[in-house]
Amino acid sequence: MDNSHEKWILLNQRLNARTVFTFCNMREIWWCSIGMNIGTELYGKNELFERPVLIMKVYNKETIFILPLTSKNKDGKYYVPIWVQDRTLCIVLSQGRTVSTKRLSRKVWRISESEFQKVKRKFQETFED
Repeated sequence: MDNSHEKWILLNQRLNARTVFTFCNMREIWWCSIGMNIGTELYGKNELFERPVLIMKVYNKETIFILPLTSKNKDGKYYVPIWVQDRTLCIVLSQGRTVSTKRLSRKVWRISESEFQKVKRKFQETFED
C-alpha cells in the first residue's frame, strides 16, 4: 500500500470518529473529503483528500447525495457546466454518490436556483438512456 492510501485510511478513521455532523443545504458547494478511490473514480486532492461537490439532496443531518465538480471544461452527456464565483466549473454527473456530512469541511458557494434546475434536469436525463 502506498503512502497516499495509508494517509487516507488514517483520515477516514478521524472523519468517522467525529461526533458532530455538518449542517448543509441543497444547492451549496462544499469541499468534501471524498478520499482515494479506485480506477477512474474521482478522488480528492491535498492532505484532506478533498474536492468541491454540489449538494444535490439532503436526506437527513447525517446523509447527503453529492455530485463532484472539476475545474476542467468537459463535454459530454455526463458533464454540466455551471457558473460559480465568476468562473465556469463542470459537474460530473456520472460520479454522484451518497456520503456522510462528516466528510464536509467548508462551504464555498451556493449556486443559483436556475443553475441548480439545469443540473437536476441533466442528471435526470442521464437515467432515461
